[in-house]
Amino acid sequence: MTLVKVNNDFSKSIDGMMKELFNEFPSTVAKTFREDVFNFPPVNIIEKESAFLIELAAPGFEKADFIVKLDGNLLNISTEKKEEIKDETNKMIRKEFSYKSFKRSFTVDDKIDAEKIVAKYENGILKLELPKKEILKAASKEISIS
Repeated sequence: MTLVKVNNDFSKSIDGMMKELFNEFPSTVAKTFREDVFNFPPVNIIEKESAFLIELAAPGFEKADFIVKLDGNLLNISTEKKEEIKDETNKMIRKEFSYKSFKRSFTVDDKIDAEKIVAKYENGILKLELPKKEILKAASKEISIS
């Protein structure tokens, strides 16, 4: 005979379900909600010693489709791609590819050297490098006592 331990404590089972719901729910739904409702492509932001890197996943676009602007301290990344309607003789059975326009904005602080921001688009990822300003250390000066 096998002994099976059963936990009938209602409060613990509800607590476990709530923890599971709130730990898993935001990560799965937030991604779908962000991409479907707001059309936000996913972004990675990496801090290096000398710069911040922003990687924005936007496959299917071309370099010319992107508009990257710095307005004051707001970095705007947007794109507008209109779907081309082709008059073909082939019948489309299913169409899931779509290229929606989007706009993402990031606040840039005074630590960033705005004049040296560079962007490149390769393999479906828009990469921006935001170099940090060099912090000038105050020169030490010996003061003579008279």
